Amino acid sequence: MDSDIGTRLKALRTMYGLSQREVAKRAGVTNSTISLIEQSRVSPSVDSLKKVLNSFSLSLIEFLTMDMNEDDDKIFFAKGDLVEFFENGAHLKIVGANRKDRKLRFLHERYEPGAHSGADMLTHNSEEAGMVIQGTIELTVGQNSRVLKEGDSYYINNKIPHRFKNIGKGEAVIISAATPPSF
Repeated sequence: MDSDIGTRLKALRTMYGLSQREVAKRAGVTNSTISLIEQSRVSPSVDSLKKVLNSFSLSLIEFLTMDMNEDDDKIFFAKGDLVEFFENGAHLKIVGANRKDRKLRFLHERYEPGAHSGADMLTHNSEEAGMVIQGTIELTVGQNSRVLKEGDSYYINNKIPHRFKNIGKGEAVIISAATPPSF
């Protein structure tokens, strides 16, 4: 995927008619960083890549799935068809991520012990529901926190800052859905 990131970034930059220097300036990184990413000589952290993508007003999911639109009639997805990314010890797999006009974000989320959704609380313009399939997750929504265990569920307004954290000793697994599919 790393070489794919460099290729995708260069294609995106070219599509917008921007120089490496302009993208670097917008993202707050050096232009040598952009050059090294495009040449696949460095693998950017998720946070660094998000900074770069913010300069294009593009989400990580949109970036990872661009130019790979699936047939909107596709119904079944094999394990290998899912787009997967990793951040802060969390492994996220998205069902149907490459659909052009996707109206739903459906995720299989795995959190290693101590893993979390990020140092900062998340906010999206969507609603989200999920169920803990395995392990123990602490979900903080605004000023409220609750420890959720296997079989427990949640339904939240994602405009309220929230955060997920595996506070258990083993892996935690969540199945979740959000609409619209902001990320």
